[in-house]
Amino acid sequence: MQTYDQRPDCDLVCFGEAVTRDPFLLIGREPRADFTLADLFDARVATVSEVPTPWLCLQEDLRRAGLEPDELPRISDRTMGDNLAALRRGELDVVQLFQPYAEELIALGDGHLWYAAATRGPCSYTSFYTRRIVLATHRGEMKKLVRGLYRTQKWLHASTPEAIAGVVQSFFPDVSTPLLTAAISRYLALGVWGHNPILPRGGYQRLRASLMSAHFVKSAAPFEQAVDNSLAEEVVREDSPAP
Repeated sequence: MQTYDQRPDCDLVCFGEAVTRDPFLLIGREPRADFTLADLFDARVATVSEVPTPWLCLQEDLRRAGLEPDELPRISDRTMGDNLAALRRGELDVVQLFQPYAEELIALGDGHLWYAAATRGPCSYTSFYTRRIVLATHRGEMKKLVRGLYRTQKWLHASTPEAIAGVVQSFFPDVSTPLLTAAISRYLALGVWGHNPILPRGGYQRLRASLMSAHFVKSAAPFEQAVDNSLAEEVVREDSPAP
């Protein structure tokens, strides 16, 4: 969407979705079972600086709750690691994190889940994308990518968090197996990872609305221009077996 905003004549297209819901969480220093988004305006808040999307989506949540994001005093220029440490020192009340930072705080009792952004519903986060000309001229290769993605998605949702952790542990050598397993379990429960590679219109529209309301883009390509689900739909119809 950002590229279409800058170059309306580009031909980029998404063709296989992996992450279908927002994976970020708001972790508070104290428990708050009755949390509402309005509570943020009375708290010391730090949002993610490494990438723009978590805040862009959260500010849209605030708008839909009748709140003004620009009035939220927040720290926006620190890393998630810095914010985690600041929460532990009592310098912050709530921080925006993804896994395994969030699970580390929860496991040690240093933080408590206030809000999981995934609960807003579909909000497209990660997908394969390429130029339409590549999708047309290398359709066979692109279909293999999508088929591999779908087989992995089916394996993911048929496996236990422990089994998944065992497969990916080597990518996270500094994360303990129990912590990694808990992080995976929470993401599975929240539906962060899609069950198939078809990118839903509702997820794209929610992300599009977030980028536009935050003025990250002036205009955003419509779903029909930026998404081609034909390969994903073919692969799902063929129903390749899980590995």
